[in-house]
Amino acid sequence: MKPDAFFLDARSGRRFCLATRPSVAPVGGLLYLHPFAEELNKTRRMAALAARAFAAQGWLVLQIDHLGCGDSAGDFGDAAWHDWIDDAALAWRWLRGQCEGPLALWTLRAGSLVAADWLAASGERPPWLMWQPVFDGDRHLAAFLRLKAAGEMLEGGEAKATVAGLRARLAAGEAVEVAGYRISSPLAAGMAAARLESSFAVEEAPQAAPAAATRLHAAGECRIGPAALFEIASAQRASVSPAVEALVRRAYEAGVEIAAEAVVGPAFWQSVEIEAAPGLIERSCAALARFLA
Repeated sequence: MKPDAFFLDARSGRRFCLATRPSVAPVGGLLYLHPFAEELNKTRRMAALAARAFAAQGWLVLQIDHLGCGDSAGDFGDAAWHDWIDDAALAWRWLRGQCEGPLALWTLRAGSLVAADWLAASGERPPWLMWQPVFDGDRHLAAFLRLKAAGEMLEGGEAKATVAGLRARLAAGEAVEVAGYRISSPLAAGMAAARLESSFAVEEAPQAAPAAATRLHAAGECRIGPAALFEIASAQRASVSPAVEALVRRAYEAGVEIAAEAVVGPAFWQSVEIEAAPGLIERSCAALARFLA
């Protein structure tokens, strides 16, 4: 299957898209939201392999490069967090116009944060396929800033002071460059405020009673539909991490169905060589089939 490459017009320039179409009428539409910075480049092969596998199941798969990313308009330093949320909305509208079947989300790493903020604002409640989602945008930003700190340490600097200094500059409205990526203050602020759980219907999820959660779900008040979360694990750890277990518990208490599963494979989003995790694609195909059941 050869993807259909095209551009969508946005207020701040065109967005590059790839649509992988099934050979028959689509059973549904699937929007892919990609990871942050260099993780996008590391994961393009996995995304392409998965898009073809999902299209073979009958899904119309849309991949969009956000503002300043890949082949879309602008430089990375031009992007603000709200631009990427707008890109998700733009892609969703296109997909809805192309497909009569149900629509679903597919996200990888920080794409989950963009999706969460878009869902919180849009009122959409699609099924959601999550790959190795980032839960906390502030921690994700801090980990990225530490790449700069690592370089400073090689020159005799102090990592904590470097990260604090970068945060101060961002808070003051400056842009900073990390690992070849220029990060704007609005992009950093939006990411730092993003939380995966903002897509849940209940803010104080841990205090919600299971009975109340069941009523919420039955009434359709949750912000997301059924979700399948996949976490890459080593052969020595066949179960999901405690952090994922805690997220699933909080999701249940908020009336959200999230089925979490560990899949043995490489951490392809951060490996030195470009790697793939075929088992992840196989298990995801099964999850997408359940979305249609």
